[in-house]
Amino acid sequence: MRIKLFILAFFISLGISAQEKEIKDEIDFDAVDSLYREDQFYLNITYNALRKRPDGITQNKLSPGIAFGFLRDMPINKNRTVSIAAGLGYTMAIYNQNLGIRDVGGVNTYQIFDSDVSFPKNKLSLHFVDLPIEFRWRDSTPESHIFWRVYTGVKLSYLFYDEYKSKASIGDFRQSNNKDLNQFHYGVYVAAGWNTWNFYAYYGLNPLFKSSAKIGNQSIDMGTINFGLMFYIL
Repeated sequence: MRIKLFILAFFISLGISAQEKEIKDEIDFDAVDSLYREDQFYLNITYNALRKRPDGITQNKLSPGIAFGFLRDMPINKNRTVSIAAGLGYTMAIYNQNLGIRDVGGVNTYQIFDSDVSFPKNKLSLHFVDLPIEFRWRDSTPESHIFWRVYTGVKLSYLFYDEYKSKASIGDFRQSNNKDLNQFHYGVYVAAGWNTWNFYAYYGLNPLFKSSAKIGNQSIDMGTINFGLMFYIL
């Protein structure tokens, strides 16, 4: 009986092995993927500049930014060189400048540090959840993922955390969740380049602060413009 079971198991295993070999032979792992998608993960490094600054506000040191996320690539032509993409991401933007923020009785006051005030640190850090939507052109092919690209779109952002830190000769201060900052931001951007290296620029269309934030009687309606490099993966 045991011999019969052994012989039966032997021939069953031979049949399974033969089927597996046939399946492997039918799959061509070197075949070109004609339904490929491009650039679905991204990493962005920028320098952040403030535009429309009130008189006297200057930026000092480096004001860096970093962003990363996922974009779903959706080709709309047969050659897959034109597509629409939408996704979700995260941005951290830092602004080193000479705008002082003080909480006086639950109300924020804003001042520009005079030249006689020394401040080794005075920065505003902003953290966003991003929703980018973009139109894409590239000259990629199924055989090669090294190509020219021009991607342009809009980015909607939600400010979920902010922090201001100041160390100055007139005192140290720290604040988070400033109610005078706009929570919703939107802007336009472009990323263009070849292969790994892509130039990136973003132009914010609304100000960082609400109209209630003022230096004296002057509103702080500063916006942002960011320049840097964009790296795409997969």
